[in-house]
Amino acid sequence: MTPPDISRSTRAERLDFIIHAFRCLADCDNCGHCQFLHGRNAVDVYHDYIEGVRSFRDVTMDWNRQS
Repeated sequence: MTPPDISRSTRAERLDFIIHAFRCLADCDNCGHCQFLHGRNAVDVYHDYIEGVRSFRDVTMDWNRQS
């Protein structure tokens, strides 16, 4: 699933992408979402992307550097 580009998508489309991309799969050994997010909510982590301020890639790269 490719994240919607901030210049060609709505806030609702970006929010929907984040919610679905990081939904709980209830298979913690094989998923990794919670580990990647360090227990934080994906909507909080990707706030700038959802609001159209920064690209999904930029937010992800910064998050990886901080971790």
